[in-house]
Amino acid sequence: MSHPAHNHRRENERLSATIRFLGNLLGEVIREQAGEAAFRLVERLRTLGKELRNGALERTDAELRLLASHMTVAEIQTVIKAFNAYFLLVNLAEQMQRVWVLRDRERQYPDAPRSESIAAAVAELHTCGILATTVQEWLDTACIQPVFTAHPTEARRRTALEKVRRLATLLDQRTGDLQGFAFEENTMRIREEIVSLWQTDEVRVVKPTVLDEVKNGMFYFESGLFDLLPRLYRELEYALRIAYPHHEWRVPPLLRYGAWMGGDRDGNPHVTHAVTIQTVRMMRIAAIERHIAAIEELSHRLGQSARQASVSDDLRVSLARDAALFPDVADLLARRNPYELYRQKCTYIREKLLRTLDHTRNASLDWGRADPLPEGAYFSRNDLLDDLNVMGRSLSANNAAIVANGALRDLVRQAEVFGLHTATLDIRQHSERHAAALAEVLAAAGVCADYTALNETERVELLSREIENPRPLIPTRLDYSPDTVEVIATFRAIAAILERLSPEAIETCIVSMTRGASDLLAPLLLAKEAELFRPFRFSRLNIAPLFETGADLECCDTVLEACLRLPVYRDHLALRGHLQEVMIGYSDSNKDVGYVAANWALYQAQRKLRDFGRRHGIRMRLFHGRGGAIGRGGGPANHAILAQPPGSIGNQIKITEQGEVIADRYGLPLLAHRHLEQVMNAVLRAGLLQRDDPPKEWTQALERLAALSQRHYRALVYERTDFVPYFRHVTPIAEISRLNIGSRPASRRNTERIEDLRAIPWVFSWMQSRHTLPGWYGLGFALETFVYERETSGSAIDRMALLQEMYARWSFFRVMIDNAQMILGKADLHIASRYAELAPDQNAAAAIFGAIREEYERTSRMIRQIARIERLLDNALVLQHSIQRRNPYIDPMSYLQIELLRRLRAAPDGPDHAAIEDAILLSISGLAAGLMNTG
Repeated sequence: MSHPAHNHRRENERLSATIRFLGNLLGEVIREQAGEAAFRLVERLRTLGKELRNGALERTDAELRLLASHMTVAEIQTVIKAFNAYFLLVNLAEQMQRVWVLRDRERQYPDAPRSESIAAAVAELHTCGILATTVQEWLDTACIQPVFTAHPTEARRRTALEKVRRLATLLDQRTGDLQGFAFEENTMRIREEIVSLWQTDEVRVVKPTVLDEVKNGMFYFESGLFDLLPRLYRELEYALRIAYPHHEWRVPPLLRYGAWMGGDRDGNPHVTHAVTIQTVRMMRIAAIERHIAAIEELSHRLGQSARQASVSDDLRVSLARDAALFPDVADLLARRNPYELYRQKCTYIREKLLRTLDHTRNASLDWGRADPLPEGAYFSRNDLLDDLNVMGRSLSANNAAIVANGALRDLVRQAEVFGLHTATLDIRQHSERHAAALAEVLAAAGVCADYTALNETERVELLSREIENPRPLIPTRLDYSPDTVEVIATFRAIAAILERLSPEAIETCIVSMTRGASDLLAPLLLAKEAELFRPFRFSRLNIAPLFETGADLECCDTVLEACLRLPVYRDHLALRGHLQEVMIGYSDSNKDVGYVAANWALYQAQRKLRDFGRRHGIRMRLFHGRGGAIGRGGGPANHAILAQPPGSIGNQIKITEQGEVIADRYGLPLLAHRHLEQVMNAVLRAGLLQRDDPPKEWTQALERLAALSQRHYRALVYERTDFVPYFRHVTPIAEISRLNIGSRPASRRNTERIEDLRAIPWVFSWMQSRHTLPGWYGLGFALETFVYERETSGSAIDRMALLQEMYARWSFFRVMIDNAQMILGKADLHIASRYAELAPDQNAAAAIFGAIREEYERTSRMIRQIARIERLLDNALVLQHSIQRRNPYIDPMSYLQIELLRRLRAAPDGPDHAAIEDAILLSISGLAAGLMNTG
């Protein structure tokens, strides 16, 4: 067996060699494309970046500032372009290293389940005495749903993603025994891709539309997930058979995907009902086209002849029905494939898919119409599955079970998971938009003159009465304000989609900033008016509250208790299978109360929601609204799942996949596989292994830490009147708001208030300016005060020992601490001080930055003591080395971004402003790629 230290050294050498190889090729491309002077400038800045980290701080800082101030905008653009290309190649090299390490481990330990794999989880369940029947019951209703969202931290275009995928394939080929021509050809192809990358606009020249974001999200389905998911299911089935060989397993489509692109309209006026309809069409077309290609491939495989093997009567009956639907096709098949009945069935399935495709493209979705569906087209996934399964049953019954369980079974899995819609689209809207629309409707109908003036009790009574009232409240023709018409049209579009196009396309309406039962009754009334809900008969939408602020998280169970006291809501829930989805927001809660208090509020909210579900016999599906940044709930997904309160996950979970994290997790198929197996491993263990709530002493400590942290955080962010101007000047928030990164505005309202700023640009801006404040501020003060405060019983030594014990034994606390140290490791207070110089009021900036620096040093010190390490990330060496590898390129880019911001703000309408804005956009993209976890 190989020695671990030797393996680690060899792996590091391979990564270094790959980066060196790619870096050398990039250097040649820079020389060729931009000239020798540009190459020397890039190298000079890279050298200064290294010297900045090697002790010559004062001299190197002055030289970097002087050099940046004398560079032309064109020179700055070239340097940033070079560093961006380097980050792209380094990120790819690190991704490939993960791929290669996984392969190495499999070769070294072929008989042992891979760590954090599906097989490891199932083996652990068996070892811990979990019965097969218990696992089966869990699987029967399980739902694991990653949800892709479009956010401005992933600025790369689809063309760049495709080039990276090709480069990955070429790099992987070099691990084989390439010699002579093959080796030279491979090197030439890699160089070709790097030249192409250099000559391509890395970021968008024009602001992306919502549909552009939909297309970008679809890349990951089309380039990997369609093929990957069947393999994951096979691995799960295999692991179950190995661990529990005497059980006949049924594995339903528990892992499937959701999406927000084209459905999330909260604060984004560009997401209209028409855009949502077009999004559903695009996603349905992608699934259908994929199934057409798969059925054509399957037809080539299924050449069995009825003269050689029997077929089932069910298959013959289905073929007779198909022949009646497609007589011309039947005539052709009778001549071409008279005995190849499976090929005949595949041909009919293809014809039905083509007819479905035509209907998807051309169906009229005007609300209230009752056009019949075209004969011979599929409507739901079950229609397609019926046809596929009739072939599978016939093959299995006639000595061809192995054929039924091959490519056909994979296609069945794809149909189960992706259906005819690819991913389920969530509809999200702010509670105030629903309330404003209903206020206008109720006033026009003479029901209530001013709904917004009612208190919560009065609103609930009025809405409950109107939901139960069978008479229509909203007329067919809408004579309201444009905003109200759009809210109503959204629900009508959902109804039309579900009734006449894609019945599985939309399941859930998410209500942002839910604060009372009326916020959930409002969309239920709008759903009733659109014929999506009829009391005691049907309910076609989950209504999911989104609890975002600290106060809202604290009273989440109170809101749901109020809903359950209402007969009309209990009826809705019963019609939805007694399943209540609840989304918890990691972003706004952090912005509201700070890192520690937000984490603890989220933990406590999940305990309350878990207990609420148990009290009332309701299945809870918690939807974790995590971002890529630590300040938005980021970090390793599997660690986060295992850190949730015991019993809070059950067998239902949704998790957002956002920003540059999507490209990192799904950019390469093997990494997507690794990410998903880790998620499934974590959910299986969290859902089925018994865990107890933490000891009272630990939770009391967290209560104290949360209170201390919140007080310290809000004292800086909300109580200092000069903090908002500081934030606006020392970060690129104003420039981010103007640039062509995403379709969504940076603020919900046109104000300067922190409360109205979206959490994504809030976190993104602090990351760009190297403060990384949302991911740690307040933690150090809380930890130090807790340990050393004299009013508390026990000694400081005892309280430090308690925190160290919590870190060692409580996954929630350990993940919170480790995520903070990760983002502290990516901060740089020296460079942040240079951004602070952009503030006009330098007296205020000095005071604010002094507080930030003091808290940074305190937090770093306390984390090192609790984790018992000498330096940050000493217990995460791969990440520590990755950051060290990137800093010589990240640091000069920060200096250049500061210089660009200074020039743009000094002359916002100057002759170079367009070129400067382009360069700033490039720097934002580059820093995001270099720092990772930025959104």
